[in-house]
Amino acid sequence: MITADRMAAVDANAAALGVPRSKLMESSGNAVAREVRDVADPGASVTLVCGRGNNGGDAFVTARFLTDYEVTVKLLGRPESIGTDIARENWDVLEAAEIPTETVVDAGDLSIAADGDHPDVVVDAMLGTGLTGALREPERTAARRINETRDAGATVVAVDVPTGIDADTGEVAGAESSATGVAVDADRIVTFHDAKPGLGDLDAAVTVADIGIPEAAELFTGPGDLLGLARDPRSHKGEHGEVLVVGGGPYTGAPTLSARAALRAGADLVRVACPKGVAREVQAFSENLIVRGFSGETLAPAHLEQIRSLAADHDAVVFGPGLGDAAPTLEFVREFLAEYTGTVVVDADALPVVPEVDTEATLICTPHQGELRQMGGPSADDWRERADAVQAFAADLGHTLLVKGAYDVVTDGKRLRVNRTGNPGMTVGGTGDVLAGAVGALATTNAPLDAAAIGAYANGRAGDATAEELGDGLVATDLIDRLPQGLRTHD
Repeated sequence: MITADRMAAVDANAAALGVPRSKLMESSGNAVAREVRDVADPGASVTLVCGRGNNGGDAFVTARFLTDYEVTVKLLGRPESIGTDIARENWDVLEAAEIPTETVVDAGDLSIAADGDHPDVVVDAMLGTGLTGALREPERTAARRINETRDAGATVVAVDVPTGIDADTGEVAGAESSATGVAVDADRIVTFHDAKPGLGDLDAAVTVADIGIPEAAELFTGPGDLLGLARDPRSHKGEHGEVLVVGGGPYTGAPTLSARAALRAGADLVRVACPKGVAREVQAFSENLIVRGFSGETLAPAHLEQIRSLAADHDAVVFGPGLGDAAPTLEFVREFLAEYTGTVVVDADALPVVPEVDTEATLICTPHQGELRQMGGPSADDWRERADAVQAFAADLGHTLLVKGAYDVVTDGKRLRVNRTGNPGMTVGGTGDVLAGAVGALATTNAPLDAAAIGAYANGRAGDATAEELGDGLVATDLIDRLPQGLRTHD
């Protein structure tokens, strides 16, 4: 199963791997044509009702493969408004090949029947998995006309998902808030690459077509993973997360790197909870941080209630950078995690405590391979073997793991992602603190696995941009200012 958002990410990742979208569209259109052949004999009449995006583009290709059928392609809108280059190119091929086409500018003028006779097959290719909200015109009227034609005896084949249906839920999109919710009632659905969660609830035969997207597009992080990060222009202060970094004592740089990285990764507000002995130094690194100092040279159980109360006001906690491994500090970590129920990114000295603690908190652990072994985790040189072993360990642990290495392994025990960005210069101290902070910011608005995968990808991209600009000798602070670049969907 794959959700609509994840499918969009995988599609973009496939393009980044070098798989042309045009080839995927060719495969998609061919798959739909095969379905039409299954339901109707050569010579049957087929009407394809097409939108102006890639869903319509798939059907433009379908029409070319139905040479033995009486085909008509109806475009909802003007050809010049077709939204993607590859869809437009396939429309141009239809016209050049003199395959019958019609443009429908006014939904009221849409007629699916020809001379009063309904077609044998109607292909619904108006909208794909990216639908949000109830259908608008002309798709709403078109959906009704398609359903009327189905009632008259036509077979309806939907491309990827029936227009008006939420692919993740199987429900009519917008129906809960609108009395006018409408969707195409399909007999058959040809969906691509993998099944969509909501399609199984529909009274339709579903075919999952392999269109040539490689497994690597799902396994490896890529630019598609960044697609969901765009901010709503109407958003307000605080909607993009508040992060608390708990650390410091023996080290002052580590919590500061994490906190600054969290800001650069998009958090609206970042606080640092650290011992008073280093609070002034931490504050001196950046005026953008809010620093709360606690008595003593290290954090200990005596600080538990205050920090737990402070953490409750934040969307995510980054726990461990620069914390140290003094016995009272580790006891503080145990007691905090045992009672906390929010989201925590656990890093550095706090990591070995995790397997000892029964917690209801949502943990994202970010060990390097040495720290993973301290947690009781596996060791393997080959990243493929390591990925399988880490996934099994995460399932047993019950938490999300981001294991840092030349290939970062990210898993929650069920799903697995691997990140290949980054370079050998990132073995320098502090880059892991930057990563923890970035993941903490992303965890305020994303699911744990996604936050970890995106954080690893963006942190590695920031490191690659630094190496390209400066060459050897990068330092952790170089990555922080390049994190926004690493999180952009384009360079």
